[in-house]
Amino acid sequence: MQFDIRRFDIYRKVPKDLTQPTLTGAIISISSCLFMIFLFVSELKEFLTVDVQSVLTVDDPVKHSEKIPVFINITLPKLPCHYIGLDIQDDMGRHEVGFRDNTQKESINEEKGCRFESHFLINKVPGNFHVSTHSSHEQPQAPDMTHIIHKLRFGMDLEPGKEVEGSFNPLEHADKTGANALATHDYILRVVPTVYEDKRGNIRYPFQYTYSYRDMLQLGHGGHVMPAIWFRYEMSPITVRYVEKSKPFYTFLVMICAIIGGTFTVAGIIDSLIFSAAEIIKKAELGKLS
Repeated sequence: MQFDIRRFDIYRKVPKDLTQPTLTGAIISISSCLFMIFLFVSELKEFLTVDVQSVLTVDDPVKHSEKIPVFINITLPKLPCHYIGLDIQDDMGRHEVGFRDNTQKESINEEKGCRFESHFLINKVPGNFHVSTHSSHEQPQAPDMTHIIHKLRFGMDLEPGKEVEGSFNPLEHADKTGANALATHDYILRVVPTVYEDKRGNIRYPFQYTYSYRDMLQLGHGGHVMPAIWFRYEMSPITVRYVEKSKPFYTFLVMICAIIGGTFTVAGIIDSLIFSAAEIIKKAELGKLS
């Protein structure tokens, strides 16, 4: 007796002349196909979405450097540029008055105000930097430190298009133009080291920070009011690490098989129930229901 491998076929074919198409079956079939397409598109979108997982560690993420880059962009609409300077201090003894490297000033409001921008490095110890008139040889009669902070960033920027929950630039667009003209503005910052690793293994260090704010009248030597904009910072010992994770392809295949198999199974049950109910109703109308 010759062996026939076709005996292992579990998907036995029924001749078309033994099947009966119905309007209900056609509607269910079309609806099932549309439903499967919707689920397929939704699952594909979910598969292409990159998950970002976060963990907390206590290690130093930037072991190759003892310094952290800082970028500040701020507008003082009522103080001319020639009065404005940047001073930097920290607990390691650093004390720079009138920092000038990588610093730009742009006059605004017919030279009555100034847009100030600077890049600089800070040590990994508590300290402060402040925008003030301390480095100016000539002091203004009525220094007005009302301001708008456009950006204050520690570390690197996140790549364009990356959206991560966190406090990467909470002072962006902070508007203090309605404050007391002679007030000193004090921002207390808690800087959190952060690591962002994308799915290709590229690593960036976009530090986060939180802040609290207060303003006050501060007197200098001789009882003169000398307002400034202070940013006092300290480093958190905790590092936040973000890692991008892509879903494995086999999970996508499993979900597609589940969508197709599940939809066909459920649709077949519904079609069978509707067809059987219709047959019972017809027999009842003809009086053949026993």
